[in-house]
Amino acid sequence: MRKPIQEHNKTSDFMHQMKNIRYPIILLEKIKQIIDKDRRKVIGLMSGTSADGVDSALVEIEGYGLETKIRLIKFNTYPFPDDVRDRIFRVFPPSKCTVEDICELNFILGDIFADSALRIIKEAGLKPSDVDLIGSHGQTVCHLPKSNTPSTLQIGEPAVISNKTGIVTIADFRVADIAVGGQGAPLVPYVDFLLLRDKYKSRAIQNIGGISNVTVLPANGKLDDVIAFDTGPGNMVIDETVRIITQGQMRYDLNGKIASNGSPNKDLLEKLLSHPFIKQTPPKTTGREEFGTYWTQEIVQKARLSGIIDADIVATVTEFTVKSIYENYERFILPKYDISEVLVCGGGVHNQAIMRSLKEMLNPIDVG
Repeated sequence: MRKPIQEHNKTSDFMHQMKNIRYPIILLEKIKQIIDKDRRKVIGLMSGTSADGVDSALVEIEGYGLETKIRLIKFNTYPFPDDVRDRIFRVFPPSKCTVEDICELNFILGDIFADSALRIIKEAGLKPSDVDLIGSHGQTVCHLPKSNTPSTLQIGEPAVISNKTGIVTIADFRVADIAVGGQGAPLVPYVDFLLLRDKYKSRAIQNIGGISNVTVLPANGKLDDVIAFDTGPGNMVIDETVRIITQGQMRYDLNGKIASNGSPNKDLLEKLLSHPFIKQTPPKTTGREEFGTYWTQEIVQKARLSGIIDADIVATVTEFTVKSIYENYERFILPKYDISEVLVCGGGVHNQAIMRSLKEMLNPIDVG
C-alpha cells in the first residue's frame, strides 16, 4: 500500500537530516587521515588581481612546521574564457553590478576552479583519489581592510569545487585573516618563511603580481621577526594602460617592450608617486579599490591631454611600479634590515623593463 505523501515527506526529511549529521563526521575522519599522513598531495588554486586565469599547483607536502618540505609535481595556468573575464571585471568596484551577478559568477568560477584542479591532476598522470586536499583562494572581487567594518570578498564557490572533484576543499583564507584582525594580505609570508629563510642572509621576497607585496626574512630570524605588506601596484596599472592604448588588442606589455620604447615622464611620475598609499606606514594592503580600472583610465586620459605619447605613458606607469617598490624599501625596510638579496616572483618578473629598473634602483643588492 502506498504511503501517504505527508508521511513519505517526513521520512525523506528524516533521512536527509541523518545524512547531514553523518557528513561532518565523515569529513572530520577524512581530515584526520590527511593530518596523520607523512606525505600529502595538495592542489593550490589561485586567481589574482589581474584576473588572467586560474593558477593551479599540484604539490607534495612532507612534514609540518619548520620541517615542512614541498615538492612541485605539476603547475599550469588556465586562462579564463574572454566572456568570463569580462564578467569578473564588471563586478570589480566601483561597479553597478547586482547581487544576482555576483551570486551567479560565484558558481561559474567555482566550476572553472574545479575543472582547473581536475586538469592539473590529469596532466600529472594522477587520479582525483590520489589528491588529499585542495586549497582555493578564489577570485577577489572586493577588498576593504580599512573600511568601518573591515571586509573582503572572494568568489569561486568551494562547495562546487569539492562536490565536482570529490576532494576536501579549504577556502576563505583572506576572510579568516581579517576575522582575527589582519588585513587579509599578503597571504604568503608564512610559506616564504618556511621555504626561503636563511641563517646568514636577510632576504626580501618581492612579489609583482597585479599588486606588489614584499616579505622580509631577517637572517636567522624567527616567525615573529617576519614583516610583510603591499608596496603598491604591480602589473595591474600597466596592464590596464596597455589595454586602453591598444583599444583592447593587447592585455599586457609583453616582456616590457612598449615601456622599453618609451621614456618615463617626470611630472606624471611625481604625480603618481604622490598617492598616499605609497608613503603609508605598514601594515598596509591595497587593491583595485585604489588602483583599478577607473583610476587608470583617468591617468591615461589626463596624460594624453597633456601631450604625453602612449609609449611614454606605459613607460611611466611601469616606472611607477618600480619606484613605489623602491620607496617602500627606502622608508620601511633598508633603514632596519641589512638586505643581502631580493628574490622577485610573480608575473612582473617577465617584464624586462621592470626588472632592469629594479636592479638599477636596488644596486648593490642582488636582485634575481
